[in-house]
Order: sequence, then C-alpha cells, then structure tokens
Amino acid sequence: MPNVELKDKEYVLKSARDLGVKFIRLWFTDILGFLKNVAITIEELEEALQEGVGFDGSSVEGFTRSEESDMIALPDPNTFAILPWRPKENAVARMFCDIVKPGGEPFEGDPRYILKKNLRRAAELGYNFYVGPELEHFYFKSSEDPKPLDAGGYFDLTPLDLATDLRRETILAMEDLGVGVEFSHHEVAPSQHEIDFRYADALTVADSMMTYRLVVKEIAMKNGVYATFMPKPMAGENGSGMHVNISLFKGGRNAFFDANDPAHLSDAAKRFLAGILKYVREFTVVTNQWVNSYKRLTPGYEAPVYVTWALTNRADLVRIPRSKPGKEAACRLELRSPDPACNPYLVFSVILAAGLEGLTAKEPIPLPPAAETNVAGLTDEERRRLKIQALPRSLGEAIETAQGSELLRRALGDHIFRSFLSNKRIEWQRYCAAVTDFELKTYLPLL
Repeated sequence: MPNVELKDKEYVLKSARDLGVKFIRLWFTDILGFLKNVAITIEELEEALQEGVGFDGSSVEGFTRSEESDMIALPDPNTFAILPWRPKENAVARMFCDIVKPGGEPFEGDPRYILKKNLRRAAELGYNFYVGPELEHFYFKSSEDPKPLDAGGYFDLTPLDLATDLRRETILAMEDLGVGVEFSHHEVAPSQHEIDFRYADALTVADSMMTYRLVVKEIAMKNGVYATFMPKPMAGENGSGMHVNISLFKGGRNAFFDANDPAHLSDAAKRFLAGILKYVREFTVVTNQWVNSYKRLTPGYEAPVYVTWALTNRADLVRIPRSKPGKEAACRLELRSPDPACNPYLVFSVILAAGLEGLTAKEPIPLPPAAETNVAGLTDEERRRLKIQALPRSLGEAIETAQGSELLRRALGDHIFRSFLSNKRIEWQRYCAAVTDFELKTYLPLL
C-alpha cells in the first residue's frame, strides 16, 4: 500500500514561499459533504498553521447553533498542494482543515474528525482501513440544458471530442495535486464517465474525493460545459454509482486474504462482510443521502437493489473481485450501493463501523451464502423464502430504518447523527409536498 508523504509546518511555509504562493484556501466539509473554504494570504499562513482560522460555525450546515458558533479551522500540513488550474503567478494552494473548538478540542460535528475517530478504533484492533472508490459522473452542455456531449457506451473509444479532453485534463490536474489515479473510461450511459482512485488509506482517499469532485467541475466549467455527480440525472439510463473497494491490512499484510479459501477470503473478511450485510439497510441513508439517490437503486440499471453478495455477479450489493495469482494485496470487497454525491468521510466511517461490528462480535454474525442467480429475477415469495432483504426504496424508508440504529449513532456520534437525520427529514418532507413533472404530465390531462 502507498505511503503518504508527511509534511510539517516548516515544509509548508518554505514550499509556499518558494512556489510563489499568494493565497491559501483552507478547505473543510459540512455534514452533507459540501466543500467549504476560507482564503488567507501568505502573510497569514504561519499564524494559521499555529493557531488556525476562526469562523462562524452556525452558518455551516449541521455544525452549531448561534449561541455556540465560534469554530476554528486548523490546517493539516499533510494536505498542502498547489491548485493547478489557477495562474502560476500569485499561485493558490489548498489545505484541508480539522475543525476544533476555541479550547482546542475536536469538534464532534466535523466529518473529517468522525472518520479519524473510526480509523482510530480500527487501529486499536491492529488494522489499517484501505479503500479504492470508482466514481462516475456525467457531462452536460449546461445545468439548464442537460444534453449529453456524446452517445458513447461502456469502454467505448469515442472520436476525439470534448469529453475525452475533459477526462485527460482532469487526470493531469489530479496528478499535479498528488492524487493517484489508476484509470479512466467511458461508462454505460451517454456522456457518463468514470475515474478510479489508487488504493490508499481512507482519510487520504476521502480528501482526494473532495478534491476530485471540485476538479471535475472546475475543468468542465473552464471548457464551457457542466459536470454533475447527481446519482440519476437521466431517466431510462444508468445512474452514477461509487463502487467502494474495501480491505483491512494488519502488519503490512492484507487481512482479507486466505490462500486456502476457495474465494481467497479470510475469516476476518467474511466477518467484516457479514457486518456490512447486517447493517447496510441502517447506513444506506448515509451512502445514498438524496431523494434522487433512490431513482438509481431500481431494478434494471445495474445498481444493487437487494442485500446479497456474490463472487462474480455484478448486480449484487457486494461482489468479490477475482485476485490475480500472487496479488494477495488486491483481495477486497466491493460495495456497490454508494453514489458519488455522498459525504465520503461519513460513508467510509459507517462502512468501517459496520464491518468492525461483524469482525468483533462475540457471536459471529451469520453470513448468508453467496448469490448464484440473478436475485432480481426471483419472485417476491422466493426472496422471502431465502430471507433476502431489499435496500430502502426511498429516502423516507432509509430515514425510518436509520433513526433507531445504535450502530449509526456510534459511527457518526450523537451530534452528526441528530443533525444529519434532521436535515434528511426536511428534504424528504419537501419532496413529498412537491408537485413533480411526472404528476403534471400524467394527471393534469386526465383529472
């Protein structure tokens, strides 16, 4: 697994001056995964590295009430990087921040802190948590005119066009920012594309995902088009998913690999998988947090609908990609339900918490047999007989399933658990009260 280059405050100060940096953007996220930032000049950098930068937390979604609003963004020197799309003269850098209270203690509403807390629990058990997400997105002519830029399909080599150049420019920008990209390709739907991250520790990847989503949109805007991570922007076409490849490492070795198992899955991997399958319905509100997310999780569009796992079938919730001989480090689980409009810090937190629950349970959580047929093709009665559950079919059902979850409360902490679900209830209520185009087109001419 790759090692993250560690940087300290002196390195950042020297690099910023040597590279002609004038402005530094300090980035952090709210509970929904939207990137926030405050900009400082190079003259303020040394003080910011030592003491952080204060801001009003009551103005950030899910942070604090007005009577307890003082928050401090404390830059993480390890995330210092130059933004390649900004001019080299008076260059602009960025750093991710941890949010702390005025006394210096971590703020429990900071998604980055929540992921660190879950990673510490894994570390106490001797494990490092690695992930490799595969993010899909669409390019459209504009947000007001959502017409695709191409009519390509899966892995198609389309003629040299704007989308090809957009993907290339995005990857080059990501590499300039120090983010490892494995490969990219055209996806199934028209104008849908995928870029896959190199496997790394979950905190590094979560930061990289936040960077990536901004880079994709910046590059698209610079070229006069619009990029979106909306899970299902086009009816009748596949939606955009974020398949998450997962493994635990212990002592530098892949704890999920067992050469003697037919599927090469260790007991730890099976227990981790059992935890995910048991709790996935409870944490789906985090992995699929928008009303639109559930338009993707429907039969017929390659997205998972049922709580199953398989060795080969790509329609199941979790699949086990085949490892090449001698490549034990590549043994992993692939969770296929999350979508790219999520908050990655919270998503990786709940996946890890569910897996560790299975790993540490005194009484092993039963692991159902791998699916051998297309579960979607079974009748409801056959699925009931096989005890196959469905994922939540709507944001409303996902909220109901989550609100009593002790696993989710422990993974997110009381503050984010309450704030996140409160936000989602408001969204669901607004959606239920809205009159949609479908209703107008279907009922207005008849009723």
